[in-house]
Amino acid sequence: MTNEQGLREIISPSPEVLESAIINNRAVLANMADQDLERFWEEQAKEFVWFEPWKKVLDESQKPFYKWFVGGSTNIVYNCLDRHVLSWRRNKLALIWEGENGDQRTFSFHALNREVCMFANVLRSMGVRKGDRVTIYMGRIPELPIAMLACAKIGAVHSVVYGGFSVEALHGRIEDSQSNVVITCDGSFMNGKVVELKKIVDEALKRCATVEHVIVVKRTGQPVTMEAGRDYWYSDLMGLPVARTANGASRCETEEMDSEDPLFLLYTSGTTGKPKAILHTHGGYMVGVATTLKWVFDLKEEDRYWCSADPGWITGHSYIVYGPLLLGATSFMYEGAPSYPYPNRWWSLIEKFGINVFYTAPTAIRGLMRFGEAWPNRHDLSSLRLLGTVGEPINPEAWRWYYDVIGKGRCPIMDTWWQTETGMFMITPMPETPLKPGSATKPFPGVEADVYDENGNPVETGEEGYLVLKRPWPAMLRTIYKDPDRYVSQYWKRFPGVYFTGDSARKDKDGYFWIIGRVDDVIKVSGYRLGTAEIESALVSHPAVAEAAAIGLPHEIKGNAIHAYVILRAGYEPSEALIEELRNHVGHEMGPIAKPEKITIVPQLPKTRSGKIMRRVLKARAQGLPEGDLSTLEE
Repeated sequence: MTNEQGLREIISPSPEVLESAIINNRAVLANMADQDLERFWEEQAKEFVWFEPWKKVLDESQKPFYKWFVGGSTNIVYNCLDRHVLSWRRNKLALIWEGENGDQRTFSFHALNREVCMFANVLRSMGVRKGDRVTIYMGRIPELPIAMLACAKIGAVHSVVYGGFSVEALHGRIEDSQSNVVITCDGSFMNGKVVELKKIVDEALKRCATVEHVIVVKRTGQPVTMEAGRDYWYSDLMGLPVARTANGASRCETEEMDSEDPLFLLYTSGTTGKPKAILHTHGGYMVGVATTLKWVFDLKEEDRYWCSADPGWITGHSYIVYGPLLLGATSFMYEGAPSYPYPNRWWSLIEKFGINVFYTAPTAIRGLMRFGEAWPNRHDLSSLRLLGTVGEPINPEAWRWYYDVIGKGRCPIMDTWWQTETGMFMITPMPETPLKPGSATKPFPGVEADVYDENGNPVETGEEGYLVLKRPWPAMLRTIYKDPDRYVSQYWKRFPGVYFTGDSARKDKDGYFWIIGRVDDVIKVSGYRLGTAEIESALVSHPAVAEAAAIGLPHEIKGNAIHAYVILRAGYEPSEALIEELRNHVGHEMGPIAKPEKITIVPQLPKTRSGKIMRRVLKARAQGLPEGDLSTLEE
């Protein structure tokens, strides 16, 4: 099923979904926001504890450097933990964790708060103060969110680097943020192997003069080098008197933070240029993330929610760590790979822990599709009531498999479009939204999106163009750390006064948005703009293809020609006849102009560690050019 088929298909929510949804009046909410944006977001902000009330909801006086809830003071961690510990949620499960090797741990809100307080005291004892930057480079274990929350609790700014990035990537991020403390693990488990995190940290720190202390969590037990006076075991520090108050209590005062004080830096993957540190703040980010998670995933007190991302990415920050805790939800975290030791690992975890809401990436769905329906069908997935996707456009074929095989036709799919920069969902369904496979549907209430042409004019219905956001939103990035000029030029200069997302999209007659992909992932053939996502979607709709990547290469006549790379499903063998069949299939699905010039069958595709295909690497290899920065490339 291609995007064109998806355009014609509408899947309406069941009466049961409509009846139980927290929000079943999206149009009313959108109308409220359209009439008075500031009042709309002010009402959502009142759900949280503020030490001092704001004097102004939105300050636009220095746009595009917008400020939200100006004059107000809060701390996101107070709203994630302190207030729940003072309520009936004290003994409710906040986090359930399973390691790839089967280890299990659980934390109530009380227990999680205790760990965060103790580690915050440890950081303070090492001289970490409000505004200091701390780099976190860990596997997907509970100590990662504990470290994030401990930093935020005392007003430090955390910079999480995905555990597994290369020495060069880690060094660059530590150096840019000028961190003086690094928190890591001896190693982590992934696909049955140990990722040697501490070894990578040691290499990176040979060139980082700012780092004074390294805190190491013992996860794998493998031997590591511990430098005297610099390196400390997490468990040893948590057992010292400094982790507790004078009377032995595991308490730590939560720092009062201005709404606009920095919460974290998060470096983008760098697939389209030099990595940049996106800066988010306590107040607006808190309001935006919690509101979107509550309304889109319809989280209820009894739910068990699983976002399969890594806290090292924005999805993990917003919808593994901060969002669920702000709502007092029970969240599940898994350390390892989805297909280890067998391709049913995720489905077995959903059954085992009774997961109700599951949020993952299209690349993972496509990867598991390759193994067929038998693996998920071995498990009782009846606890699921909502599914979600994030990270890239999902092709309708994968959408349908996810809906039919995993959700059994019962679970609406929340296909969310947003970015590291936006901090929160921007274009997304809600449970009551009629769905079109492959479309992120409509902007979240309060968000105004459009599709522009080269001259900044709205395009005709169905035409492709540049996706823009026309209003500020509370969880928006405030700047690029140490580079405000780049912030202005990259996001606000192309269409003055309007945020340029860098993505291309189109809008259909029903106002539904179809995200095509990054602007540099659009191929112009003989004057026609063709999205790589659409070409790949057409390829994957063929029964032989599991995954696909399309790039444009220079062509003497057409300007660009399409070259595609495909991974075959089990049971199919490469042949010239199959390649020709695939070329014709794309031509049939999209028209002759989209027929690939060349298709290459490959065992794997170059991807970032967040699962995004690095098309620029394919382009460089095809042309024999330098491949550039490969620090984000998955091994």
